[in-house]
Amino acid sequence: MQPITHIVGARPNFMKAAPVIAAASARGIPQRLVHTGQHYDRVMSDVFFEQLGIPEPDVNLGVGSGTQAGQTAALLLALEAEFAAHRPGAVVVYGDVNSTLAAALVAVKMGIPIVHVEAGLRSFDRTMPEEINRIVVDSLASLLLVTSLDGVEHLRNEGVPSEKIAFVGNPMIDTLLSNASRFDAAAVAGLHGFGDRYAVVTLHRPANVDDQAAARSIVEPLLRLASKIPLVIPLHPRGAEQLAALGLVDNATGPQHIKILPPLGYVEFLSLVRGAALVITDSGGVQEETTMLKIPCLTMRPNTERPITITNGTNRLIDPAGLESAVDDVLAGRVTFSSDPPPLWDGNAGVRIAAEIAARYGA
Repeated sequence: MQPITHIVGARPNFMKAAPVIAAASARGIPQRLVHTGQHYDRVMSDVFFEQLGIPEPDVNLGVGSGTQAGQTAALLLALEAEFAAHRPGAVVVYGDVNSTLAAALVAVKMGIPIVHVEAGLRSFDRTMPEEINRIVVDSLASLLLVTSLDGVEHLRNEGVPSEKIAFVGNPMIDTLLSNASRFDAAAVAGLHGFGDRYAVVTLHRPANVDDQAAARSIVEPLLRLASKIPLVIPLHPRGAEQLAALGLVDNATGPQHIKILPPLGYVEFLSLVRGAALVITDSGGVQEETTMLKIPCLTMRPNTERPITITNGTNRLIDPAGLESAVDDVLAGRVTFSSDPPPLWDGNAGVRIAAEIAARYGA
């Protein structure tokens, strides 16, 4: 079997790739791991490799940040050289980041099969760069590995042949379940000096943090909410300056009400979430993690590519105007959610993915 090449580049990829790499290794599948360097500092990259037991990448392309076009162009050039030097039997890409898009474009033009893990997700909002990436990658992929049944339906509606689609479950949940015993909310609270009743806030979507008016519409209700429940906010590098300028890190509400943290490693962040009364976010992955941990989640977006977190989980879509009343509902206990996880979110997605890859590309 020719080696398969995994492409990772940004924080969301690492939790999805870890169980797939481990399961492929257990099957004896030869592998190469390419880190594009789309996220490149320690707290956004290196700590995930350490905590999740991901092997050292065979190469780090060091592409770094940039505009959508600039970063994608740099990725195309770097990945073309990588695939020419180490031609894979198949390229395995994860999620919807620019590294995933670039790897798929290079691979298809070089005649290399593409395996897309987390295929079929749709927000139906083409103003999101991630939605464009999802649509393009799914149109190019040879094997589309789906995390929830709505994804299968979307792909069939788009004309993808059934034989290309496999419903395998969610590898991000594999990572969560295998590390759950390490999530220590009390230890994280003690380390950073806040109490045992708090809300976690994460914001990084361009639509929420790049535009000053949009960011202000979110910051203002957050500042008011801090008088009801302390807010713990790990600030993503994207938007940190904008949010700070609007007063989110100002001590006007008192340091006991708003606690700003740097980006956290995987175990530290999930420990924080596990102990929270609720989470306010615009992250796709956090919607899934809160669904499994049974933590109420308020998603600051008009849509989600993960509707199963609403129908089968703890998630609720809100806009800034509805944030305070939604928080009141959570704090008053006026929320209900399923006690069962979504189908195949059982910790074995990585094993199923490795089996699909071996069956399709093992000869």
